Amino acid sequence: MTSSHAADLSVGTDYESLANRFRPIFARIAEGAPQRDRSRELPHEAIGWLKDAGFGAVRIPVAHGGAGASLPQLFRLLIELAAADSNLPQALRAHFAFVEDWLNVPPGTERNTWFDRFVSGQLVGSAWSEVGDVAVGTLSTSVSRRDGQYVVNGSKYYSTGSIFAEWIDVLAKREEDGADVIAAVSTNQPGVLRKDDWDGFGQTTTGSGTTVFINASVDAHDIIAFERRFKYQTAFYQLVHVATLAGIGAAITRDVGTLVRQRKRIYSHGNAPHVSEDAQIQQVAGEIASWAYAAQALTGQAAQPLQRAYEARFSNDAEAQHRANVDAELESAQSQLVVSELVLRAATHLFDALGASATSTTQALDRHWRNARTVSSHNPLVYKARIVGDWVINGKEPPFIWSIGNGPGRGSK
Repeated sequence: MTSSHAADLSVGTDYESLANRFRPIFARIAEGAPQRDRSRELPHEAIGWLKDAGFGAVRIPVAHGGAGASLPQLFRLLIELAAADSNLPQALRAHFAFVEDWLNVPPGTERNTWFDRFVSGQLVGSAWSEVGDVAVGTLSTSVSRRDGQYVVNGSKYYSTGSIFAEWIDVLAKREEDGADVIAAVSTNQPGVLRKDDWDGFGQTTTGSGTTVFINASVDAHDIIAFERRFKYQTAFYQLVHVATLAGIGAAITRDVGTLVRQRKRIYSHGNAPHVSEDAQIQQVAGEIASWAYAAQALTGQAAQPLQRAYEARFSNDAEAQHRANVDAELESAQSQLVVSELVLRAATHLFDALGASATSTTQALDRHWRNARTVSSHNPLVYKARIVGDWVINGKEPPFIWSIGNGPGRGSK
């Protein structure tokens, strides 16, 4: 990379110093997580704590007021946050992707404007997916020009994090040329309607409901071509899910240790006078901890090619950048396949270390499985396995961008 860019990149900082800034906040977030799950209470207060502490700017270079964290360090932080409450990394997923996009843009006035917004605590939510009668690969949400002003019209679902955000990253079609674009729409206007109508059985407080845009204004310089988006974006989005799952694994490990230590009741046909000394229960806890360890290790491993892709963006080495992007896609897919299985297994195995009282809704231990199952369902694992297999067998590169929508149907025979 050129020397002018090298000083302006986020290549890492002292992780323990960085994490210690947020660990007291993570502890406060963890205290309220079971109750928020039981009552489906959106974590506005918790998001506010993170904003005030500068969590949304950890990837911004130090020279611009951020922490200069590398991508592996970001994902370590997300694992710690997910251990406290797995809804929060998902709620911030679109924000960090939008930040990453601006980190991949050469220096300039617009980039500085967004860096200043991130450092001030402003967050960005997502509005990409559409439901209803929308064919795969098409968009009904539009950006058009009205009376000299660009406006956005349409309806989006899975608008993760938007309910907490000052901006929304909207995928739309520009009417004047038919191009797919990203529009950064301010939420501080009457033309943006956000609904908390996400009805999933897990990840219930991520703010992933419907967003409706009715002539919502957007500045021309906040509309960018979709093709400009950073190349490892799909790997990035998926690795946030992997980090969230790894954090759920860490939370399960924490809970099995705490609850077994505190448990007084034993079974007459058990192996010890206190359950903490029961060799079989110790085995269950050890297996859970090992699966969670593997999940965290895989997340860290899969984050490495993303950092290489980010740094290669400014290296004038197109081949190195492409290799890193391919590696990022493949490693995120492989980690997703394994981590999903391990954490779902751990979430079930937790109950093998405890009695029937563990099913009490007061403890909300079922949230670990529900949340892990929901995160693992967002992007079909069977397709991830096929993509990896096609690479292993045929050397076919993975798709960097994909979409979802209605298919043409089975048709007539």
